[in-house]
Amino acid sequence: MTHDLRVFSTIAVQSALEALVPAFEATRDCRLAVVWNTAPVLVKRLRAGETGDLLILNRAGMDTMIGDGRVRAGTEVVLASSATALAIRAGAPRPDISTRDALIETLRAARAISYSDPAAGGASGIYFARLLDRLGIAAEINAKTRFPPPAGLCGDLLVSGEVDLALQQKPELLQVPGLEILGPLPGDLHMVTTFVAGVEVSSPCPGVALGLIDFLRTERAAAVCREKGLDPA
Repeated sequence: MTHDLRVFSTIAVQSALEALVPAFEATRDCRLAVVWNTAPVLVKRLRAGETGDLLILNRAGMDTMIGDGRVRAGTEVVLASSATALAIRAGAPRPDISTRDALIETLRAARAISYSDPAAGGASGIYFARLLDRLGIAAEINAKTRFPPPAGLCGDLLVSGEVDLALQQKPELLQVPGLEILGPLPGDLHMVTTFVAGVEVSSPCPGVALGLIDFLRTERAAAVCREKGLDPA
């Protein structure tokens, strides 16, 4: 019997999960219907009444769902983590971001930059907006910032020539051909997001959902995660 598995997943793991879905579907006689968005948007939809079988969210989002009693006890598993990184167009000169002062100088020198709109709820966008405040350059940098569409990719604005620098989760940047990862944020500015899976209490097929979690923890899945810019747990 073919099962339909509804998954609510953060876009940060999209490239890895999409690469792994066909193999899981073939081995488990299962079809996945994945709802992609930032974790805060997914949490909002779930709180508004939508349901799924498996949730893959950032740590904060999963903690919210656990607090709401939406996650089956004992099913919460850390899958991977990801650093926030900066990217440039492929072949462009590589500016210095190795220190706090170098990063500030590079941001100031850029014609335009892109990072996720904090209003959309993405972890990297919220963090970077606060970081710009900490560095004392928020007004200056935000005046030349171009936000991608909700759940969009900053790298698209980079390769189109609209901006000179893009900042987002490394796996999200790597989804866009034609760019190069410049590196993570330097020193104590470094930011890592953890991604967690859990089975919804209302799922009619928790065994299949748990099977997907187990599959996403195999060495095969770990290799794909590394290729896509994630650090498997």
